[in-house]
Amino acid sequence: MRIWLLIGCLWLVVAPVPAQEKSSERVATVVNTPGCVAVWDFVKREEGGGRRFLAHVPAFGREAEKAGKAGEAAPNEYPLDAGNYVRDFWGEGRAACYDDFPLLGRGPFGEAVRIRPEADPNFRPFLYVPRDRLHDTPLDIKGAGKSVTVVVWAIRESGNHALAGIWHEGTDLKQDSTAGIQKVQRGQRQYALFAGLNKEGSACGHVSENGASSFLNRYALHKCNSADVSPKVAADAPAETLDAAWRCFAMTFDHERDQLTGWLDGRAGDRWLENPQQDNLLKFAANAWLQGHLRREPGLQPGEDVKFPADQFYNPPEETPVAVKVLSETESERVELREYGYTKVKTTLAKRDGEKAGGERMAGEWQVRGRELVGIRLNPWWYPHDIYTPANDGTGGPFTIGRVIHSSKSVGFTGWIGGVAVFDRALDEAELKKLTELGSKPVRAGKSGL
Repeated sequence: MRIWLLIGCLWLVVAPVPAQEKSSERVATVVNTPGCVAVWDFVKREEGGGRRFLAHVPAFGREAEKAGKAGEAAPNEYPLDAGNYVRDFWGEGRAACYDDFPLLGRGPFGEAVRIRPEADPNFRPFLYVPRDRLHDTPLDIKGAGKSVTVVVWAIRESGNHALAGIWHEGTDLKQDSTAGIQKVQRGQRQYALFAGLNKEGSACGHVSENGASSFLNRYALHKCNSADVSPKVAADAPAETLDAAWRCFAMTFDHERDQLTGWLDGRAGDRWLENPQQDNLLKFAANAWLQGHLRREPGLQPGEDVKFPADQFYNPPEETPVAVKVLSETESERVELREYGYTKVKTTLAKRDGEKAGGERMAGEWQVRGRELVGIRLNPWWYPHDIYTPANDGTGGPFTIGRVIHSSKSVGFTGWIGGVAVFDRALDEAELKKLTELGSKPVRAGKSGL
Protein backbone atom coordinates (compact mmCIF):
# COMPACT_ATOMS: atom_id res chain seq x y z
CA MET A 1 0.00 0.00 0.00
CA ARG A 2 2.87 2.39 0.81
CA ILE A 3 4.37 1.73 -2.61
CA TRP A 4 1.07 2.47 -4.25
CA LEU A 5 0.78 5.80 -2.41
CA LEU A 6 4.31 6.72 -3.43
CA ILE A 7 3.55 5.95 -7.05
CA GLY A 8 0.40 8.01 -6.80
CA CYS A 9 2.35 10.96 -5.42
CA LEU A 10 4.93 10.66 -8.15
CA TRP A 11 2.16 10.63 -10.75
CA LEU A 12 0.78 13.87 -9.33
CA VAL A 13 4.20 15.48 -9.61
CA VAL A 14 4.83 14.55 -13.22
CA ALA A 15 1.27 15.01 -14.47
CA PRO A 16 1.92 18.57 -15.81
CA VAL A 17 4.72 17.38 -18.08
CA PRO A 18 2.43 16.01 -20.83
CA ALA A 19 0.64 19.36 -20.89
CA GLN A 20 3.96 21.15 -21.41
CA GLU A 21 4.90 18.73 -24.14
CA LYS A 22 1.53 19.22 -25.75
CA SER A 23 2.09 22.99 -25.75
CA SER A 24 5.36 22.59 -27.64
CA GLU A 25 3.72 20.20 -30.07
CA ARG A 26 0.98 22.74 -30.74
CA VAL A 27 3.50 25.48 -31.45
CA ALA A 28 5.45 23.15 -33.73
CA THR A 29 2.29 22.38 -35.70
CA VAL A 30 1.69 26.08 -36.35
CA VAL A 31 5.32 26.84 -37.17
CA ASN A 32 5.50 23.90 -39.56
CA THR A 33 2.41 25.03 -41.44
CA PRO A 34 3.65 26.13 -44.90
CA GLY A 35 4.04 29.88 -45.15
CA CYS A 36 4.39 30.53 -41.43
CA VAL A 37 6.37 33.68 -40.68
CA ALA A 38 6.10 34.05 -36.90
CA VAL A 39 4.19 32.67 -33.91
CA TRP A 40 3.97 34.35 -30.52
CA ASP A 41 2.77 31.97 -27.80
CA PHE A 42 3.54 34.37 -24.88
CA VAL A 43 5.60 31.63 -23.30
CA LYS A 44 8.85 31.95 -25.20
CA ARG A 45 10.92 34.81 -23.78
CA GLU A 46 14.36 36.29 -23.85
CA GLU A 47 16.71 34.57 -21.46
CA GLY A 48 18.01 37.81 -20.01
CA GLY A 49 17.37 41.54 -19.97
CA GLY A 50 13.71 42.51 -20.15
CA ARG A 51 12.51 38.93 -20.68
CA ARG A 52 10.45 40.11 -23.63
CA PHE A 53 8.12 37.76 -25.50
CA LEU A 54 9.75 36.19 -28.56
CA ALA A 55 8.26 34.70 -31.69
CA HIS A 56 8.91 31.22 -32.98
CA VAL A 57 10.22 31.67 -36.52
CA PRO A 58 10.17 28.69 -38.88
CA ALA A 59 13.28 29.54 -40.86
CA PHE A 60 15.20 28.78 -37.70
CA GLY A 61 14.97 26.06 -35.13
CA ARG A 62 17.31 23.61 -33.56
CA GLU A 63 19.44 23.40 -36.70
CA ALA A 64 19.67 27.16 -37.09
CA GLU A 65 20.41 27.59 -33.39
CA LYS A 66 23.38 25.30 -33.87
CA ALA A 67 24.40 27.36 -36.90
CA GLY A 68 24.09 30.53 -34.84
CA LYS A 69 26.45 29.10 -32.26
CA ALA A 70 28.90 28.49 -35.09
CA GLY A 71 29.02 32.23 -35.77
CA GLU A 72 26.19 32.80 -38.24
CA ALA A 73 23.63 35.54 -37.83
CA ALA A 74 21.00 34.92 -35.15
CA PRO A 75 17.35 34.73 -36.24
CA ASN A 76 14.98 37.67 -35.93
CA GLU A 77 12.60 36.41 -33.26
CA TYR A 78 10.66 39.69 -33.20
CA PRO A 79 10.83 40.52 -29.47
CA LEU A 80 7.79 42.48 -28.34
CA ASP A 81 8.22 45.85 -26.67
CA ALA A 82 5.55 47.37 -24.45
CA GLY A 83 4.41 50.83 -25.47
CA ASN A 84 1.77 53.49 -24.95
CA TYR A 85 1.12 55.16 -28.29
CA VAL A 86 -0.59 58.16 -26.67
CA ARG A 87 2.67 58.95 -24.90
CA ASP A 88 4.61 58.44 -28.14
CA PHE A 89 2.45 60.74 -30.30
CA TRP A 90 0.70 63.13 -27.91
CA GLY A 91 3.39 63.29 -25.23
CA GLU A 92 0.79 62.45 -22.60
CA GLY A 93 0.30 59.54 -20.23
CA ARG A 94 2.77 57.20 -18.57
CA ALA A 95 5.07 54.67 -20.17
CA ALA A 96 3.78 51.12 -20.56
CA CYS A 97 5.55 48.03 -19.26
CA TYR A 98 4.97 44.28 -19.19
CA ASP A 99 3.14 44.61 -15.86
CA ASP A 100 0.33 46.25 -17.84
CA PHE A 101 -0.39 42.90 -19.51
CA PRO A 102 -1.47 40.43 -16.81
CA LEU A 103 -0.89 36.75 -17.52
CA LEU A 104 -3.55 34.06 -17.30
CA GLY A 105 -1.18 31.16 -16.58
CA ARG A 106 -2.68 29.01 -19.32
CA GLY A 107 -3.86 29.38 -22.88
CA PRO A 108 -4.01 27.72 -26.29
CA PHE A 109 -0.21 27.40 -26.21
CA GLY A 110 0.36 27.65 -22.47
CA GLU A 111 -0.12 31.35 -21.69
CA ALA A 112 -2.23 34.42 -22.48
CA VAL A 113 -1.94 38.18 -22.02
CA ARG A 114 -4.78 40.45 -21.04
CA ILE A 115 -5.71 43.64 -22.88
CA ARG A 116 -7.52 45.65 -20.24
CA PRO A 117 -10.26 48.30 -20.60
CA GLU A 118 -8.01 51.16 -19.53
CA ALA A 119 -9.94 54.04 -17.97
CA ASP A 120 -7.19 56.62 -18.48
CA PRO A 121 -7.71 58.16 -21.97
CA ASN A 122 -3.97 58.88 -22.13
CA PHE A 123 -2.99 55.26 -21.60
CA ARG A 124 -3.41 52.87 -24.51
CA PRO A 125 -0.80 50.12 -24.11
CA PHE A 126 0.09 47.56 -26.75
CA LEU A 127 2.82 45.07 -27.53
CA TYR A 128 4.78 45.82 -30.66
CA VAL A 129 7.72 45.16 -32.95
CA PRO A 130 9.20 48.55 -33.98
CA ARG A 131 9.47 49.27 -37.67
CA ASP A 132 13.26 49.22 -37.70
CA ARG A 133 13.23 45.63 -36.46
CA LEU A 134 10.77 44.32 -39.05
CA HIS A 135 11.31 46.37 -42.21
CA ASP A 136 12.01 44.10 -45.19
CA THR A 137 11.87 40.98 -43.02
CA PRO A 138 9.40 38.12 -43.66
CA LEU A 139 6.90 39.78 -41.29
CA ASP A 140 6.83 42.87 -43.54
CA ILE A 141 4.36 41.40 -46.04
CA LYS A 142 3.78 43.92 -48.82
CA GLY A 143 3.93 44.58 -52.53
CA ALA A 144 2.96 42.83 -55.72
CA GLY A 145 1.72 39.27 -55.66
CA LYS A 146 1.76 38.92 -51.86
CA SER A 147 -0.86 37.11 -49.80
CA VAL A 148 -1.23 37.04 -46.04
CA THR A 149 -2.98 35.25 -43.18
CA VAL A 150 -3.22 36.47 -39.60
CA VAL A 151 -4.55 34.16 -36.87
CA VAL A 152 -5.27 35.23 -33.27
CA TRP A 153 -6.55 32.95 -30.53
CA ALA A 154 -8.53 35.19 -28.18
CA ILE A 155 -11.31 35.59 -25.66
CA ARG A 156 -13.23 38.78 -26.39
CA GLU A 157 -14.42 40.69 -23.35
CA SER A 158 -15.55 43.79 -25.25
CA GLY A 159 -14.77 45.99 -28.21
CA ASN A 160 -14.37 45.60 -31.94
CA HIS A 161 -10.94 46.96 -32.73
CA ALA A 162 -7.47 45.64 -33.52
CA LEU A 163 -6.08 42.27 -32.53
CA ALA A 164 -2.79 42.17 -34.46
CA GLY A 165 -1.07 43.39 -37.61
CA ILE A 166 0.84 46.22 -39.28
CA TRP A 167 -1.82 48.91 -39.18
CA HIS A 168 -0.67 52.41 -38.28
CA GLU A 169 -3.85 54.40 -38.86
CA GLY A 170 -2.04 57.72 -38.81
CA THR A 171 -2.38 60.70 -36.51
CA ASP A 172 -3.01 63.30 -39.20
CA LEU A 173 -6.80 63.44 -39.08
CA LYS A 174 -8.21 66.80 -38.09
CA GLN A 175 -10.50 66.05 -35.15
CA ASP A 176 -10.89 66.92 -31.47
CA SER A 177 -8.76 63.99 -30.29
CA THR A 178 -5.74 65.18 -32.31
CA ALA A 179 -5.70 68.68 -30.84
CA GLY A 180 -2.28 69.28 -29.32
CA ILE A 181 -0.72 66.21 -30.89
CA GLN A 182 3.07 66.40 -31.01
CA LYS A 183 3.86 63.81 -33.68
CA VAL A 184 1.81 63.83 -36.88
CA GLN A 185 2.15 60.92 -39.32
CA ARG A 186 0.08 59.77 -42.28
CA GLY A 187 -1.42 56.31 -42.26
CA GLN A 188 0.94 53.37 -42.75
CA ARG A 189 -1.53 50.51 -43.05
CA GLN A 190 -0.58 47.14 -44.56
CA TYR A 191 -2.60 44.26 -43.09
CA ALA A 192 -4.34 43.52 -39.80
CA LEU A 193 -6.99 41.45 -38.06
CA PHE A 194 -9.73 43.14 -36.05
CA ALA A 195 -12.47 41.98 -33.69
CA GLY A 196 -15.27 43.09 -35.98
CA LEU A 197 -15.18 46.87 -36.52
CA ASN A 198 -18.50 47.53 -38.33
CA LYS A 199 -19.74 44.04 -37.33
CA GLU A 200 -18.64 43.76 -33.72
CA GLY A 201 -17.37 40.36 -32.69
CA SER A 202 -16.75 39.08 -36.20
CA ALA A 203 -13.30 38.28 -37.56
CA CYS A 204 -12.52 41.35 -39.64
CA GLY A 205 -9.61 41.37 -42.06
CA HIS A 206 -8.18 44.68 -43.25
CA VAL A 207 -5.71 45.43 -46.03
CA SER A 208 -4.64 48.66 -47.70
CA GLU A 209 -3.14 49.50 -51.06
CA ASN A 210 -1.98 53.00 -50.13
CA GLY A 211 -1.52 53.01 -46.35
CA ALA A 212 -4.18 55.67 -46.02
CA SER A 213 -7.86 56.01 -47.01
CA SER A 214 -10.35 54.46 -49.43
CA PHE A 215 -13.03 55.80 -51.77
CA LEU A 216 -12.48 59.44 -50.66
CA ASN A 217 -13.43 58.59 -47.08
CA ARG A 218 -10.98 59.45 -44.30
CA TYR A 219 -10.63 55.79 -43.30
CA ALA A 220 -9.42 52.62 -44.99
CA LEU A 221 -12.47 50.62 -46.07
CA HIS A 222 -11.15 47.44 -47.68
CA LYS A 223 -12.31 45.00 -45.01
CA CYS A 224 -14.26 41.79 -44.55
CA ASN A 225 -16.40 40.34 -41.76
CA SER A 226 -16.93 36.68 -40.95
CA ALA A 227 -20.53 35.49 -40.89
CA ASP A 228 -20.24 34.34 -37.27
CA VAL A 229 -19.51 36.58 -34.30
CA SER A 230 -17.76 35.90 -31.01
CA PRO A 231 -19.62 36.38 -27.73
CA LYS A 232 -18.54 38.70 -24.96
CA VAL A 233 -16.97 36.90 -21.99
CA ALA A 234 -15.84 38.68 -18.84
CA ALA A 235 -12.06 38.57 -18.55
CA ASP A 236 -12.35 37.69 -14.86
CA ALA A 237 -14.95 34.94 -15.39
CA PRO A 238 -14.48 31.60 -13.59
CA ALA A 239 -11.74 29.37 -14.96
CA GLU A 240 -14.11 26.86 -16.50
CA THR A 241 -15.91 29.68 -18.36
CA LEU A 242 -12.71 31.13 -19.74
CA ASP A 243 -11.36 27.74 -20.73
CA ALA A 244 -14.44 27.14 -22.87
CA ALA A 245 -14.38 30.61 -24.44
CA TRP A 246 -11.32 30.52 -26.70
CA ARG A 247 -12.06 31.53 -30.28
CA CYS A 248 -9.86 31.44 -33.34
CA PHE A 249 -10.02 34.72 -35.28
CA ALA A 250 -8.41 34.76 -38.71
CA MET A 251 -8.17 36.79 -41.90
CA THR A 252 -6.80 35.75 -45.28
CA PHE A 253 -5.94 37.78 -48.33
CA ASP A 254 -5.51 35.67 -51.47
CA HIS A 255 -3.94 37.83 -54.17
CA GLU A 256 -4.58 35.23 -56.88
CA ARG A 257 -8.32 35.45 -56.27
CA ASP A 258 -8.40 39.14 -55.24
CA GLN A 259 -10.24 37.95 -52.17
CA LEU A 260 -10.17 39.12 -48.54
CA THR A 261 -11.92 36.75 -46.10
CA GLY A 262 -12.70 36.74 -42.39
CA TRP A 263 -12.83 33.44 -40.51
CA LEU A 264 -14.11 32.64 -37.02
CA ASP A 265 -13.26 29.17 -35.73
CA GLY A 266 -12.37 28.02 -39.23
CA ARG A 267 -15.66 29.15 -40.81
CA ALA A 268 -15.96 32.09 -43.16
CA GLY A 269 -19.60 32.13 -44.25
CA ASP A 270 -21.27 34.64 -46.55
CA ARG A 271 -22.07 38.11 -45.29
CA TRP A 272 -23.83 40.77 -47.38
CA LEU A 273 -24.71 44.37 -46.69
CA GLU A 274 -28.03 45.33 -48.25
CA ASN A 275 -28.58 48.90 -49.43
CA PRO A 276 -24.97 50.04 -48.85
CA GLN A 277 -25.85 53.63 -49.78
CA GLN A 278 -27.49 53.86 -46.36
CA ASP A 279 -24.38 52.78 -44.44
CA ASN A 280 -22.30 55.59 -42.91
CA LEU A 281 -19.01 54.18 -44.24
CA LEU A 282 -19.76 51.77 -47.05
CA LYS A 283 -21.85 54.33 -48.88
CA PHE A 284 -18.44 55.52 -50.04
CA ALA A 285 -17.78 52.11 -51.60
CA ALA A 286 -21.22 52.24 -53.21
CA ASN A 287 -20.37 55.61 -54.73
CA ALA A 288 -17.01 54.22 -55.93
CA TRP A 289 -18.96 51.47 -57.70
CA LEU A 290 -21.28 54.03 -59.31
CA GLN A 291 -18.51 56.38 -60.41
CA GLY A 292 -16.63 53.53 -62.04
CA HIS A 293 -19.66 52.59 -64.13
CA LEU A 294 -20.50 56.17 -65.06
CA ARG A 295 -16.93 56.83 -66.17
CA ARG A 296 -17.14 54.02 -68.72
CA GLU A 297 -20.18 55.52 -70.41
CA PRO A 298 -19.59 57.92 -73.33
CA GLY A 299 -19.95 61.57 -72.41
CA LEU A 300 -20.61 63.16 -69.03
CA GLN A 301 -23.33 61.23 -67.19
CA PRO A 302 -25.83 62.53 -64.60
CA GLY A 303 -24.27 62.10 -61.15
CA GLU A 304 -20.76 61.58 -62.50
CA ASP A 305 -17.91 63.13 -60.49
CA VAL A 306 -15.17 63.91 -63.01
CA LYS A 307 -12.67 64.45 -60.19
CA PHE A 308 -13.18 61.01 -58.65
CA PRO A 309 -9.80 59.19 -58.87
CA ALA A 310 -9.88 56.13 -61.12
CA ASP A 311 -7.68 54.13 -58.76
CA GLN A 312 -10.46 54.36 -56.17
CA PHE A 313 -13.25 52.88 -58.31
CA TYR A 314 -14.80 49.74 -56.82
CA ASN A 315 -16.00 47.53 -59.65
CA PRO A 316 -15.90 43.78 -58.94
CA PRO A 317 -16.47 41.43 -61.91
CA GLU A 318 -20.06 41.57 -63.17
CA GLU A 319 -19.87 39.77 -66.48
CA THR A 320 -22.10 36.81 -65.61
CA PRO A 321 -24.62 36.75 -62.73
CA VAL A 322 -24.70 33.76 -60.42
CA ALA A 323 -28.44 34.25 -59.87
CA VAL A 324 -31.22 36.31 -61.45
CA LYS A 325 -34.61 37.06 -59.89
CA VAL A 326 -37.33 38.87 -61.83
CA LEU A 327 -38.84 41.52 -59.55
CA SER A 328 -41.43 42.84 -62.00
CA GLU A 329 -42.26 42.64 -65.68
CA THR A 330 -44.58 44.35 -68.14
CA GLU A 331 -44.74 44.19 -71.89
CA SER A 332 -42.21 47.01 -72.18
CA GLU A 333 -40.16 46.87 -68.98
CA ARG A 334 -38.58 44.22 -66.75
CA VAL A 335 -36.78 44.69 -63.42
CA GLU A 336 -34.31 42.03 -62.29
CA LEU A 337 -32.20 41.47 -59.21
CA ARG A 338 -28.87 40.22 -60.52
CA GLU A 339 -26.50 38.68 -58.01
CA TYR A 340 -22.83 38.58 -58.94
CA GLY A 341 -19.86 37.32 -56.99
CA TYR A 342 -19.50 40.47 -54.88
CA THR A 343 -22.47 42.69 -55.74
CA LYS A 344 -26.26 42.64 -56.09
CA VAL A 345 -27.56 44.95 -58.79
CA LYS A 346 -31.16 45.98 -59.43
CA THR A 347 -31.28 46.10 -63.22
CA THR A 348 -34.00 47.77 -65.25
CA LEU A 349 -34.46 46.59 -68.84
CA ALA A 350 -36.62 48.10 -71.56
CA LYS A 351 -37.72 46.36 -74.74
CA ARG A 352 -36.17 47.91 -77.79
CA ASP A 353 -38.41 48.13 -80.89
CA GLY A 354 -37.52 45.53 -83.47
CA GLU A 355 -37.26 45.87 -87.22
CA LYS A 356 -40.31 45.66 -89.48
CA ALA A 357 -40.81 42.36 -91.30
CA GLY A 358 -43.59 42.04 -93.88
CA GLY A 359 -45.12 45.26 -92.69
CA GLU A 360 -45.29 44.14 -89.04
CA ARG A 361 -43.04 45.31 -86.22
CA MET A 362 -41.09 42.43 -84.64
CA ALA A 363 -40.73 42.03 -80.91
CA GLY A 364 -37.59 43.79 -79.67
CA GLU A 365 -34.82 42.56 -77.36
CA TRP A 366 -34.46 43.57 -73.73
CA GLN A 367 -31.88 46.29 -73.26
CA VAL A 368 -30.38 47.54 -69.98
CA ARG A 369 -31.62 51.04 -69.16
CA GLY A 370 -30.62 51.38 -65.51
CA ARG A 371 -28.47 49.75 -62.79
CA GLU A 372 -28.62 50.30 -59.03
CA LEU A 373 -26.31 48.71 -56.46
CA VAL A 374 -28.52 47.17 -53.77
CA GLY A 375 -26.09 44.79 -52.07
CA ILE A 376 -22.36 44.47 -51.49
CA ARG A 377 -20.60 41.37 -50.25
CA LEU A 378 -18.66 41.82 -47.02
CA ASN A 379 -17.35 38.28 -46.78
CA PRO A 380 -15.41 37.59 -48.81
CA TRP A 381 -14.57 41.10 -49.96
CA TRP A 382 -13.17 41.84 -53.41
CA TYR A 383 -9.73 43.47 -53.23
CA PRO A 384 -7.89 43.81 -56.57
CA HIS A 385 -4.82 45.67 -55.29
CA ASP A 386 -1.41 44.87 -53.85
CA ILE A 387 -0.59 45.35 -50.17
CA TYR A 388 0.86 48.77 -49.42
CA THR A 389 4.65 49.10 -49.59
CA PRO A 390 5.91 51.84 -47.24
CA ALA A 391 8.80 54.02 -48.29
CA ASN A 392 12.24 52.79 -47.33
CA ASP A 393 12.76 55.68 -44.94
CA GLY A 394 11.59 54.32 -41.60
CA THR A 395 8.08 55.71 -41.87
CA GLY A 396 6.27 52.38 -42.11
CA GLY A 397 4.14 51.10 -39.27
CA PRO A 398 5.08 48.71 -36.46
CA PHE A 399 3.58 45.27 -35.95
CA THR A 400 1.28 45.59 -32.94
CA ILE A 401 -0.74 43.24 -30.75
CA GLY A 402 -3.78 44.34 -28.75
CA ARG A 403 -4.15 47.82 -30.24
CA VAL A 404 -3.01 49.95 -33.18
CA ILE A 405 -1.89 53.57 -33.46
CA HIS A 406 -4.90 55.71 -34.31
CA SER A 407 -6.25 59.20 -33.84
CA SER A 408 -9.33 58.55 -31.76
CA LYS A 409 -7.50 56.93 -28.81
CA SER A 410 -10.45 54.62 -28.16
CA VAL A 411 -10.16 51.68 -25.76
CA GLY A 412 -10.56 49.10 -28.54
CA PHE A 413 -10.53 45.34 -27.98
CA THR A 414 -10.32 44.02 -24.44
CA GLY A 415 -9.93 40.44 -23.32
CA TRP A 416 -7.30 37.70 -23.48
CA ILE A 417 -4.94 36.95 -26.36
CA GLY A 418 -3.34 33.52 -26.22
CA GLY A 419 -1.50 33.30 -29.53
CA VAL A 420 -0.71 35.26 -32.69
CA ALA A 421 0.49 33.75 -35.97
CA VAL A 422 1.30 35.32 -39.36
CA PHE A 423 1.66 33.50 -42.68
CA ASP A 424 2.79 34.79 -46.07
CA ARG A 425 0.07 32.97 -47.98
CA ALA A 426 -3.69 32.49 -47.74
CA LEU A 427 -4.47 29.45 -45.61
CA ASP A 428 -7.46 27.35 -46.66
CA GLU A 429 -10.50 26.25 -44.69
CA ALA A 430 -9.04 22.89 -43.67
CA GLU A 431 -5.89 24.51 -42.32
CA LEU A 432 -7.84 27.10 -40.35
CA LYS A 433 -10.11 24.45 -38.87
CA LYS A 434 -7.01 22.55 -37.79
CA LEU A 435 -5.61 25.65 -36.09
CA THR A 436 -8.99 26.23 -34.44
CA GLU A 437 -9.05 22.73 -32.99
CA LEU A 438 -5.42 23.04 -31.96
CA GLY A 439 -6.12 25.96 -29.64
CA SER A 440 -9.64 25.15 -28.48
CA LYS A 441 -8.56 23.68 -25.13
CA PRO A 442 -6.02 25.60 -23.04
CA VAL A 443 -2.92 24.10 -21.49
CA ARG A 444 -0.76 25.36 -18.64
CA ALA A 445 2.33 27.39 -19.16
CA GLY A 446 5.54 25.46 -19.51
CA LYS A 447 8.90 25.87 -21.11
CA SER A 448 8.34 26.57 -24.79
CA GLY A 449 10.65 26.19 -27.72
CA LEU A 450 11.46 24.21 -30.81
